[in-house]
Amino acid sequence: MTVVEEQIKEALETLKQTGVRITPQRHAILEYLIEAMTHPTADDIYKALEGKFPNMSVATVYNNLRVFKEVGLVKELTYGDSSSRFDFVTSDHYHVICDSCGKIVDFSYPGLDEVEALAAHVTGFKINRHRMEIYGTCPECQKGAH
Repeated sequence: MTVVEEQIKEALETLKQTGVRITPQRHAILEYLIEAMTHPTADDIYKALEGKFPNMSVATVYNNLRVFKEVGLVKELTYGDSSSRFDFVTSDHYHVICDSCGKIVDFSYPGLDEVEALAAHVTGFKINRHRMEIYGTCPECQKGAH
């Protein structure tokens, strides 16, 4: 079983355990999110799947993304004023974002637990999470391709 197949299986199991019904659309949206490395918007997902599900609406995609977010399978990435992008939650990783074209690329790095611990110690906060974003110019934009 590939990593992607394993992730799909585990995600479906999580949904079942939380009492979420697995509809064909839900399965397809989840699968697309896991396979897509592009951090798609709801619109991207809708466009990719509308051929397979002609009576599925953008609202259906949004509603399912909300469900996935509530059970912790998906993170909503909001950067500035552009549409939210969605990321299937995997192991600790961060994002590098191109200032020119907006492309988002994952890179793995051990979780910054020590930063959270320090923040808690210094401020007295109970830390829930953190987010790190790194901005630059992607190779394509450096070449003037975008």
